[in-house]
Amino acid sequence: MPVQSHIASEQPGSGLLGAGDIRRLAMEAGITPTKKLGQNFVIDPGTVRRIVHEAGIHAGESVLEVGPGLGSLTLGLLESGADVHAIEIDAALARKLASTVREFMPEAAERLSVLNMDALQVQARDIPDFEDGRPFSLVANLPYNVATPVILTLLARFPALNSLLVMVQKEVADRLVAQPGTKIYGVPSVKLAWYGNAQRAGSVGRNVFWPAPNVDSALVRFQRTQGNHQPDDTRAVFAIIDAAFRQRRKTLHAALRGVVHDSAYQICGIDPRRRGETLSIDEFESLSLAESGRPFQEQHNLEASGSGYDAKLS
Repeated sequence: MPVQSHIASEQPGSGLLGAGDIRRLAMEAGITPTKKLGQNFVIDPGTVRRIVHEAGIHAGESVLEVGPGLGSLTLGLLESGADVHAIEIDAALARKLASTVREFMPEAAERLSVLNMDALQVQARDIPDFEDGRPFSLVANLPYNVATPVILTLLARFPALNSLLVMVQKEVADRLVAQPGTKIYGVPSVKLAWYGNAQRAGSVGRNVFWPAPNVDSALVRFQRTQGNHQPDDTRAVFAIIDAAFRQRRKTLHAALRGVVHDSAYQICGIDPRRRGETLSIDEFESLSLAESGRPFQEQHNLEASGSGYDAKLS
């Protein structure tokens, strides 16, 4: 579905915000968009409805929104019949959001809760409604400067976070969905793949924002497929990923020296002459499992044979 090349005007009674509404609400709240917080407010109702549609949100579902700003997407989510839990770091915006919903969509006000805090600091206990284990979705227009850490942090802390649809900077979107062996494949790509599958869900033009950013945006859709990892497993795999990409042009044997023993490569069948940028998440996991189980394996299986890879690398 293409993005309209013009900025849609607000339609009376539509319940969604247009450009004039956004500017008025910002003025009333004494809010000036700041680059530091990555504040670019969506002023096109058509784009809002497109995001909600792409996210597949239906009535009765629970949605987490990070960075609701002045409420453009919040109202779109509430329009779908969902219950929305919004996390907003800016105190002035957090205070304004509830009153905006009461003004534009009063019948949905009881389905909104607002938490004024940094999304990178939020814990499961901060949102009791998400503690019962029922699946929920993240739908958000994420600030460009914190998009990746917010996504990975929430996936780690909320096992019931089952899917997401986020609008991010185009370059961030490209990195999140990149595949092994490509130039933009890196730490965000692999770590997101640890939790499930991500794909591009379309592009978004600059003209749907106020103020208009200097970069293009894109939508990323994600579905959790890998179940709930144990924290220790995640830490072990992520440590290897970080080390492999810290020196991405070096071979695994060089980049992971002191992190992965030579014999672990033989155990999992991965050639240590490869670079980290060629490994899939499954291979990183195999390497981590081989390293964690290496002492037992060496004692029972490799004691007499030695490592074939050691010979090649000596």
